[in-house]
Amino acid sequence: MNVLVTGCRGQLGSELKVLAAKRGSVKFFFYDLPELDITDKEGVNRVCSEHDTAAIVNCAAYTAVDRAEEEPGAAFQVNRDGSSVLAGAAKERNALLVHVSTDYVFDGKSFLPYRESDPVSPLGVYGRSKWEGEECIRRIAPSYMILRTSWLYSSYGNNFVKTMMRLGREREQLNVVFDQVGTPTFAADLAAAVISILDRYDSGRVYAETYHYSNEGVCSWYDFAKVIMKTKGLKCTLLPVETSEYPTKAERPHYSVLHKGKIKQHWALDIPHWQESLERMLGQYC
Repeated sequence: MNVLVTGCRGQLGSELKVLAAKRGSVKFFFYDLPELDITDKEGVNRVCSEHDTAAIVNCAAYTAVDRAEEEPGAAFQVNRDGSSVLAGAAKERNALLVHVSTDYVFDGKSFLPYRESDPVSPLGVYGRSKWEGEECIRRIAPSYMILRTSWLYSSYGNNFVKTMMRLGREREQLNVVFDQVGTPTFAADLAAAVISILDRYDSGRVYAETYHYSNEGVCSWYDFAKVIMKTKGLKCTLLPVETSEYPTKAERPHYSVLHKGKIKQHWALDIPHWQESLERMLGQYC
């Protein structure tokens, strides 16, 4: 089976590339800007035809949450319109579309882990653009799996873990928000889940599924940062602060824990705890 991966230079795409090198049953073709723009309908259809694509994994996204408030057009162009183009290409070839979405489709006002069936209520441009992208896929794609995730990090790209390590070496003291709660997700674990699903999915079946995937467990950003500092032996003092003391252009959900029962039941996935995965990532990254 030939699989097209978009956004291959991002965190998830990079981890997929590492794992794909060790696989034989699925053949992956990796693309990112400038070679492929997911908003370019002709370009996407041409690449899909060239590789006789049977499945598309969309890792491409506009993820600058604060900048999206100033650039809503750019965010919607990638997250909504790009998703629509990929869904159309999947329809053209009767291919499966695996699309990565976000916990930001929820407003974070719950105190129970969010299920796939819970009503959405995005707080900002980024969340709205991702939600509208999901809706385009549901409307157009012949067969799809939408994977919502949260607090993604990796040794690739820019993310909270790498920022904390850098600041932990540069500064003696840091303020970190303690009243936003969720679950960190190691991109390598999500990549492994995607490949496991592709290995076992039935090409003769039509899928119309939304799944939640993060690592197991719950923490605040402050808790997350404390474990990073401790694991790496950094002496930087962390001070817990409220969200109101750390204003950002985009409002963040205060609670974005995702319920993973559905994906575990459907695909028999063994999901590691976030601390276990973090220690694994930090052990690989200097």
